[in-house]
Amino acid sequence: MTGQLELELGAQSNESNKYKKVSDLDLYQKVALTTAIYPREQAIIYPTLGLTGEAGEVANKVKKIIRDGSNKNDDSMVSEIKSEIGDCLWYIAVLADDIGCKLSDIGNINLIKL
Repeated sequence: MTGQLELELGAQSNESNKYKKVSDLDLYQKVALTTAIYPREQAIIYPTLGLTGEAGEVANKVKKIIRDGSNKNDDSMVSEIKSEIGDCLWYIAVLADDIGCKLSDIGNINLIKL
């Protein structure tokens, strides 16, 4: 059975890769929120702590490139860093919702600031 998110996202692939492509930040946020399971009394706090941890994991991967003199274009390392950035994005999407903001609004505000 196809749900509303699947209709908005388009075609589904398989359960391990349920959504093929998300090119819209608000749609990404909607999907991320379906997996946000934490006590509501910990809203704002929980995703902030998670974001901090995931950002630390990104920094650690980059540190290893410097320490080991690895090629920053190494496919394995790029894949690991992309995965950690994706985890950061999830926490950002959830935190934005906790403070009542759409992810696209935050992105637009940031582009104006730049």
